[in-house]
Parts: sequence; C-alpha cells; structure tokens
Amino acid sequence: MEFAELPEFSRDLKRLKKKYLSLDDDFQRLRDVLSEIPKGNGGKHWNRLHEQENLCIYKVRLACAYLRRDNMRVIYAYQEEPAKIEFIELYYKGEKDNEEKERIKQYLH
Repeated sequence: MEFAELPEFSRDLKRLKKKYLSLDDDFQRLRDVLSEIPKGNGGKHWNRLHEQENLCIYKVRLACAYLRRDNMRVIYAYQEEPAKIEFIELYYKGEKDNEEKERIKQYLH
C-alpha cells in the first residue's frame, strides 16, 4: 500500500503534533490498520464521504492516546488501482465540528 499526504494535511499534522505528543504513534497505528482494511470495517468509526469509480473518500476516527476519550478525524482518499491512500485532512473534533468540504472538492478536481 502506498501512502501520500497533501501539503495541507502535512501542515495539519505538524501543528497538532506540537500539542498532542502521542500523535506520531497514533497515526502510525492508523496507517497499519488502513494497510489491512482501507475501506473500513463497516463500523461507526468509518464514514464514506464520496465515491467514484476507482476512488472513495473516507472519514475515520483517530484515537489519540494523549486525548484519552476524545478522538481526531482523518479524511483520506483510497484508490484501488493502484492501491494508494492519500491523506487530505486531520483535525481535532474539539477544535472544529466538520471536515473542510472545500478541501475535498479541490482534491477531486
């Protein structure tokens, strides 16, 4: 599985890592899970936001050890052929309610 990040995602990650010290390890665990089940497990922690022929955009909860009970959200695009995941957005649910729909639109065009 190939992973990539949008520049905006990299900025989100860098900013949040300063505040939430466990984020590097938490994010690596998420990458390991996504390598095995990129479309999710059908549970409430995965939401499909958009679907095209060979591309789906998902929102998944990222459990952050530093936050304990709270979670972050990760928006990513999964492309089946070739198998690739591109991270679009990372945010803490306590800072904003929803993903940036404009960022997803820009990614799709």
